[in-house]
Amino acid sequence: MTVCLLLLSVVALTAAVPVPRALTRASWAEREPVVALWVWQCLVATVLLCCLTALVLGAAAVFHTVRDRVFAPAPPAVTAAYDLSAAPVWAVSLTVLLACGAAWTTAMLGRELFEARRRRGVTRAHLRERAPELPAGLPAARGPMLVLEDEYPDAWWMPGHPPQLVVTTGALQRLTDHQLDAVLTHERGHARAHHDWLLHLSTALATGFPRVPLFAHFCDQTHRLVELAADDAASRRCGHLTTALALIELNQHRGVLSCASSRRLLGERVDRLLQPPPRLLRRQRALTTTVAALVPLLPLLITFAPGLSALS
Repeated sequence: MTVCLLLLSVVALTAAVPVPRALTRASWAEREPVVALWVWQCLVATVLLCCLTALVLGAAAVFHTVRDRVFAPAPPAVTAAYDLSAAPVWAVSLTVLLACGAAWTTAMLGRELFEARRRRGVTRAHLRERAPELPAGLPAARGPMLVLEDEYPDAWWMPGHPPQLVVTTGALQRLTDHQLDAVLTHERGHARAHHDWLLHLSTALATGFPRVPLFAHFCDQTHRLVELAADDAASRRCGHLTTALALIELNQHRGVLSCASSRRLLGERVDRLLQPPPRLLRRQRALTTTVAALVPLLPLLITFAPGLSALS
């Protein structure tokens, strides 16, 4: 059990500190944002699995009730292989720390979901006030698109039940048909990939553990990569130039092309669309995706290795 805890700690620290710093400097992530998002998710899953398995092993060593429930269906030889009879002091401290971390993570996730639901409710109420009134006898608009009267061009996808695409009349007047199609494809790309859930998860982890490099970088990179992925979805359907022009038209009044603008990501997205980087080869994408998917299995392999060796 002690060896398992040490190995899990090493894997978690490696995945939480040096690997994300190296990943943020990787140039291929901008070329393949969808693959990069998958790699970040697998890296976070690896750390969370390390903490969860270490918590279960530590709790089984410290508390007899947990040990009896976890190892109830296991043969005596498997239980003996983990050597849970005498837990060192540092293992007890680690178990308590992991239990507090698990409770804090659950609280942060619950808080983020509650706040997101509250913000959606406020936004929907505000949109109902801004939406033009329909003639008497017509039902309220509950379709997939909502048009608002506003001189400023804007469009965004609002998740919920039902999800709606909100477009202002300024966007309808300023954008051409192809540019509007690019905007709609961009927002539908967010909806199809459920980017809102990924943003909630990354925000909750970064808020709860701001000093952990993995979670801080995961939050920053997720907000950036989801936009690049949606841009790619729009550019594949409508073309890079059309998507770039639509992005400029929607954000020109915000100073998207200003060097002093706080929306530096918008300028980077426009440059990327005007000069699209070459994609990775299909073999490279498949290899990266497969390796990333196998990494979260490492903590499970470390945890089950003593039991499997005892059975063999």
